[in-house]
Amino acid sequence: MTPELLTGPLFDEWMTTGDVGDTTPALAPASGEVVATFRNASSGDVDEAVQTARRAFATWRRTTPADRAALLLELATRLEADSTTFARAESVDVGKPMAAALEEIAYDADVLRFMAGAARISSTAAAGEYTNGATSMTRREPLGVVALIAPWNFPLMEAMWKIAPALAAGNTVIIKPSELTPLSTLLFVQLAQEVLPAGVLKIVLGAADTGRALVDHPDIALVSLTGDVATGKKVAAAAAASLKKVHLELGGKAPVIVFADVDLTATAKELAGIAFLNAGQDCGAPCRVIVEDAAYGEFVEAYVAAVDQLKVGDPDDDTAIGPLISQRQLDRVAGFVERARASGATVLTGGERLPGPGFFYPPTVVVGVAQDDEIVQNEVFGPVVTIQRGHDDDEILAMANDVQYGLTASVWTADVGRSLRFARELSFGTVWINQHLVLANEMPFGGYGQSGYGKELSAAAVDEYAQIKHVSMKSSD
Repeated sequence: MTPELLTGPLFDEWMTTGDVGDTTPALAPASGEVVATFRNASSGDVDEAVQTARRAFATWRRTTPADRAALLLELATRLEADSTTFARAESVDVGKPMAAALEEIAYDADVLRFMAGAARISSTAAAGEYTNGATSMTRREPLGVVALIAPWNFPLMEAMWKIAPALAAGNTVIIKPSELTPLSTLLFVQLAQEVLPAGVLKIVLGAADTGRALVDHPDIALVSLTGDVATGKKVAAAAAASLKKVHLELGGKAPVIVFADVDLTATAKELAGIAFLNAGQDCGAPCRVIVEDAAYGEFVEAYVAAVDQLKVGDPDDDTAIGPLISQRQLDRVAGFVERARASGATVLTGGERLPGPGFFYPPTVVVGVAQDDEIVQNEVFGPVVTIQRGHDDDEILAMANDVQYGLTASVWTADVGRSLRFARELSFGTVWINQHLVLANEMPFGGYGQSGYGKELSAAAVDEYAQIKHVSMKSSD
């Protein structure tokens, strides 16, 4: 990222030179070089942001849904108009290919547009006389100041999944991006402060201490986190002390069930292209393939051939797979593969760290794993896919459900009846049939089990950031 893009009032406020004091460097994963260094928010910074947002809430909550919608639409237009800047920030900060980053920015603008419309509808019950002598109605009301904690894998997109419905519902917002990837969110909040009333959207930077200060603050009404399961449990426990509402989107270990009645070569190629998007750093990634026994050999051969065609490298237009986010993540991913190999699994392709600068790891396919192996049970969050063999529908279904996570799954079959059975019996919040990672802003996204609770996207997301009040009036005779 060129220095002139790291300019503006928020960069002046948060960016520092050197590493003096409580700071965090933002690294470019493709090179390992420091892009910029940012100071971490103190407890005083957090309190100041909360109090500013609290004062703004008194007015913002009374804006009409139409007025809030108009502002969200303006944000979408301005984000789209400067999409190259935002995509470049995302590409540098995360290491993802520029083409993928541009697609994400276009999608982010559509999230804003959808939530602008969702602000103007209500899912509550119609007013009526539900008891004799009384007329009842419901009100959907905002919660207050909400704290949103976004992850590093899709920094702006995941932030938008939270910011847009929270604002649509009439809340004021404090967003904390990951300390690893603050650039695009800083740019967006800087843009938003030119559009929204003062104090409606604030940003604080920092790591766990900053997040803890937000969760513990008595004037925060809700905490929404996208992160790992361990962090989600800590947030839920801390929020319980003050009975804060909590919204969690946590990890995943998506089963991908492939039956022999599909075109195996085409299916393998499609899945290989999806599994390693964002270097596999996606909680919904199709990382745990279970293949019907009769199709296993043919599918594995086609899948490995497709994976071997994927280009790994710097985030330019020809690259399919960029780097992992950090050295720590690289070590974590490599550790999973090394331990699997040591326990008897076979690595068919990849499996060795790539030389040179940056945090690169090749797309890796592992077979010969047992159901209780850690590489099957735990989220690797990298470019690693396991392929298992299942003998019949019942065994395959049991294998698919036998993990702690319940975020996404997909079933690949030409049998409609089988599709419906698996869609019904898979314990996952999203089940795709003959596709994977297809998102629609009109449809909810969220997990079961250890993958968290609450929904992102759709009109249901606006309700996550609202509270419902029943008003009953005595009817005249």
